Amino acid sequence: MASTADMIYVSPPPPHISVDPAVLPPQLKLTESQQKLYDDVLEHFSNESYELPDVENGALTEDEKFWLSCECLLRFLRAVKWASAQAAIRRLEGTLKWRREYGVYDLITASHVEPEALTGKMVIWGYDVDHRPALYLRPSKQNTEESIRQVHYVVWALERLTELMGPGIETLALMVNFADRAKNPSIGQARTVLNILQTHYPERLGRAFVVNVPFLINAFFKVITPFIDPLTRPKLRFNPDCLGEGLFTPEQLISEWNGSANFEYEHEKYWGPLVRMCAEHRERLWEKWREHGAKVGVREWDVKCDIELEGTAKPAGEMVAAPAAEVKHESEAGVVNGAAAADAHEA
Repeated sequence: MASTADMIYVSPPPPHISVDPAVLPPQLKLTESQQKLYDDVLEHFSNESYELPDVENGALTEDEKFWLSCECLLRFLRAVKWASAQAAIRRLEGTLKWRREYGVYDLITASHVEPEALTGKMVIWGYDVDHRPALYLRPSKQNTEESIRQVHYVVWALERLTELMGPGIETLALMVNFADRAKNPSIGQARTVLNILQTHYPERLGRAFVVNVPFLINAFFKVITPFIDPLTRPKLRFNPDCLGEGLFTPEQLISEWNGSANFEYEHEKYWGPLVRMCAEHRERLWEKWREHGAKVGVREWDVKCDIELEGTAKPAGEMVAAPAAEVKHESEAGVVNGAAAADAHEA
């Protein structure tokens, strides 16, 4: 049993990734036909007169232009299997509308979802050997009744994970542990989350591991498997040996998954530093995005390489303050308030 002094409460910062900006990752190397489709999608959203159809105030906001990166357009083109530019445009416009309506930019803040985070039922912690950030789900620690806010919490975590991905990294590692009499979600809630993941976050799941699956949960997975995208199913594995198979290094894997990191969830010690770390990374991303033109189609690769090469990432707990006029992303007010509350508690 690890002593209290050996316990780890804070998620480690993203690992340093050695990059050469001139050597593009595979996902940015396109064939001639793929390049043509990409150019058509980019031209569609870059048109100065473009407005999102069938909505009020259809002009793209700065948040939406930031989201419409080169890699984002390519993820949606891959999601439609490069069928046509129009197929990708329809998917992208559907997600742009969903992000507005669902409150990704205003409602779903750290302070809004914090009641869901109190027991550590979902934890962002560490990275696999391919530098994917890991998201741990621990259903036995469920602390609220089923509600839309539970789904908001998943969306909030997905947004934060994208901020913590380094250059060339676009996917996450999902870790689900059904130990300790975990309570499975309803079929309806599971389908809602799956639909959001597959429709609005395509090409974001790198690997998904599930352990300690009891009979009833196994039956549950059999029921929802038909609703999982066929391309996603091979990424789902049960009871893997994460260390033996070289999927994680010991220090980047928490002990309940047989890693050497004796992570213990204490909300007051975990939440504030995580929120501040994500806010700091987000501000650096925005700063570099603006330097690259603040427009649709800026490459995440270029933005993140700039940050990586500058070596400006700060330890968790430090936060770059945004000018008052810019306090808006993920509702920065919610980030600051949530972090301040945690700081006050610790003090």
